[in-house]
Amino acid sequence: MNNQKRQWLRAVLLTGALYCAIGIGFGAFAAWSSSQRTAWNVASFVASLVVFAVHIGYEYFGIGNRPLIVAWHASLAVALGSFLLAVSANINSLRVANAKHGLLAIALVVWPLMVGIPAFVVALIAAVALKFIRPRA
Repeated sequence: MNNQKRQWLRAVLLTGALYCAIGIGFGAFAAWSSSQRTAWNVASFVASLVVFAVHIGYEYFGIGNRPLIVAWHASLAVALGSFLLAVSANINSLRVANAKHGLLAIALVVWPLMVGIPAFVVALIAAVALKFIRPRA
């Protein structure tokens, strides 16, 4: 595998793991503090947005990928993060007696699609905007 392939794959895996860690970590903070739940949820969204923007910038400026490839890789990372969150929810549900295991099993497919498709569109728009606003040297 050449260096460029390793770079984008590493970025997708790291970013997906970061999304999962943000979701679990900020979710735990929100559960501990019911009075500040909304603030923790907003902080989680902002942290994920920063990770998303940095990933798009790295793919476009650092690796030098075209906007379509940038959007594909960014949406793969988002989908991976949501898949890992769905896995975490399924594992967590094993501790709960009345959990809806069937619905959580469906989440393994639905969550990545539900966030991956819009992430692709947003990342494509952002990458195309970057191409016009600040072309690569």
